[in-house]
Amino acid sequence: MKRQRFFIITLSILVLLVFGLYLLRTPISLAIAERMIAQRLNANPLAELPDGLHVGLCGAGSPFPDDKRSGPCTLVIAGQRQFIFDVGSGTVRNLGKMGFSPGQVDAVFLTHFHSDHIDGMGEFLLQRWVSASNENPVPVYGPKGVETVVQGIMQAYKPDQGYRVAHHGEATMPPSGFGGMVKSFAPPAPGTVTLIKDADLEIIAFTVEHGPIHPAVGYRINYKGRSLLISGDTIKSATVQAHARNVDLLLHEALSVPLTNLLEKAADKAGKVHLKKIFNDITNYHTTPEQAAEIARDANVGALLLNHIAPPLPLPGMESAFLGDAGNIYQGKIKVGVDGDFVSMPANSKQIVFSKRF
Repeated sequence: MKRQRFFIITLSILVLLVFGLYLLRTPISLAIAERMIAQRLNANPLAELPDGLHVGLCGAGSPFPDDKRSGPCTLVIAGQRQFIFDVGSGTVRNLGKMGFSPGQVDAVFLTHFHSDHIDGMGEFLLQRWVSASNENPVPVYGPKGVETVVQGIMQAYKPDQGYRVAHHGEATMPPSGFGGMVKSFAPPAPGTVTLIKDADLEIIAFTVEHGPIHPAVGYRINYKGRSLLISGDTIKSATVQAHARNVDLLLHEALSVPLTNLLEKAADKAGKVHLKKIFNDITNYHTTPEQAAEIARDANVGALLLNHIAPPLPLPGMESAFLGDAGNIYQGKIKVGVDGDFVSMPANSKQIVFSKRF
């Protein structure tokens, strides 16, 4: 009897507590939100990172809709400097989720001008200006043709620039800081072109094979004894393998032909002739996971992170199907990238640490 009474009293207290918390949910949520906002605004994510080379996927996907993978975007942190390679959809939002601000990005690098690699550019250029009251536009590096891309986006956003200056004032929205500063270069064929070089950091570009898309480039980044190679979109390439020699991390695009063939067959059955042709066409200018693994093995890289994942992998077990035989080809660490993946390579060491920022 006593136990039953104790149970009833305890249950009643719990019900009252839950009901009380429910009634107070709005002020409690506001208090928590206030603390979260203060923490975010006062945070310095770079202070939390060891000196070194860090890589974050702010977009691991392709033009296909994929809940886990936005359009191509890679954040590279070298010491205290932040760079973005490609600016696909979701760039700004995913940077924020990872705890970084577009206002602190030092430069943008484009691999080529396929729409999925540039369709987040307008939002990024605007937020980079707005979020830090930047007085200078962000440098945008890219092969010949980048002028058209940047100038076109800036023209489209020109009215919005005027609205924000008029609303907030020039002290808050310096007109000189809007947009991008074009840094065009001639794609080397063969060889490399050095875009940034100082005592600690080197960023070089090289031509890749993504025909009929020309120009298209990849990038190698070296910082204090650590190295990263970004393939960009390309077929399996001896050039990529040569420049990836002994890099700590190879970030390589990947498309599964067997999974893409499933889409082609489905389109055929549905009578979608144009989609059937597209699904067939895209297999001839990308690299398979197995081919990327061969490059990683033969170039002796420290780890392989796959991005520009195509097609989407919405169901459990599909990553294994996507990789195919890649794990048997390359014995090192292989990761099928998703948004929020983060890799840290502390300076002058051999550590390669994989983690998640969201």
